[in-house]
Amino acid sequence: MPDTDPVRVAALADIHAREGNEREIRDLFGQIGTEADVLVLAGDLTGRGQAAEAEILADIIRSQRLPVVGVLGNHDYESDQVDQVKTVLCDAGMHLLDDEPHEIHGVGFAGVKGFYGGFGSHVLAPFGEPLVKRFVHETIDEGLRLESGLHRLRSAHRVAVLHYAPIRETVVGEPEEIFPFLGSSRLEEPIDRFEATVAVHGHAHHGAPEGRTAHGVPVYNVAYPLLQTLTPERPYRILTLSAPDVAIKPESEQSRRTA
Repeated sequence: MPDTDPVRVAALADIHAREGNEREIRDLFGQIGTEADVLVLAGDLTGRGQAAEAEILADIIRSQRLPVVGVLGNHDYESDQVDQVKTVLCDAGMHLLDDEPHEIHGVGFAGVKGFYGGFGSHVLAPFGEPLVKRFVHETIDEGLRLESGLHRLRSAHRVAVLHYAPIRETVVGEPEEIFPFLGSSRLEEPIDRFEATVAVHGHAHHGAPEGRTAHGVPVYNVAYPLLQTLTPERPYRILTLSAPDVAIKPESEQSRRTA
């Protein structure tokens, strides 16, 4: 497609592919394929991080026409088979943004899984026990990797893809006690610094569908369980990226439903 044409990006997370939901995911991807030019998967691609579950998703990816990019989520690490999961998905044609950013149809995508840590003035500091410091530095390292990916993109539009939330606003609706385990404000800073067009994430199944960073970058929670509740006839987010002077156009019907 010419670079001047609008690019329709479908974003989705937390599909948890496993034996028993293959038909559901296949039908969902088929529906997305009629509406989008690119599919972004924002983590928790498998149920328990097993290579056999990744094979289910890989078979579906091979059967549809859309280019697929994305990141892994916490579920994809559960069974200590993450290297096998990555290999299976990459062999099927998915581009994992944890490894390097990627450009499709003139739109750049950079992403990382992210990590925990909390938001705003309540973000966890690297103070005290060594274990706490290692915990915090994991989030810092993820933020630096996202920064590197966004910095390397030269496209007019930059889409930041995470599994964990970069802002508090999109986890509201979950129990406040677990907010620190749903994301971290340390992931927000590179999104603002490199003026991303938009950011998407998952993980917060009962959070809010959208919010904005401190600098006004739109952030969308695209967790499948959340969107199944809000827009069951279209449980994914369609973002239309057009000319560089038009940052983002959310799909109008979905925007009305989730405003």
